[in-house]
Amino acid sequence: MKNPLEASVQIDADLASVWNAWTDSECIKIWNVPFSDWHCPYVLNNIKTDGEFHFRMEKLDGSEGFDYKGIYLHVDPLSRILILQDDGRKTEVTFENNGNHVVITERFEPEETTDLELQLEFCQSVLNKFKSFVEEGR
Repeated sequence: MKNPLEASVQIDADLASVWNAWTDSECIKIWNVPFSDWHCPYVLNNIKTDGEFHFRMEKLDGSEGFDYKGIYLHVDPLSRILILQDDGRKTEVTFENNGNHVVITERFEPEETTDLELQLEFCQSVLNKFKSFVEEGR
């Protein structure tokens, strides 16, 4: 992986619940947003090795948005996901079970034209939203 950025979050929940929320299409539509003025109106998620994914993320007012698409190069259920995005960048997501909580770490190759700090903030915001979704149901 080329010059990866890394973000992580600790979720106070069991591994099976965390994995289910991370991989279920209807759950993804709720938590896969970086900021309160964004949403994720479309999700296709075939979570298996060589499976395809497509998440549409956009501002609620439609002024900004993008498609996050690619394939899963490797899926090790409850443990690790290796992703190849349509633009050729790789992402690795790991799930570390520590008893009553799970640490999710996302390492990703940054996009070249967007500020690195903004990319990291975006990723961390999504992870924080995921944490709230799992722990608080929102």
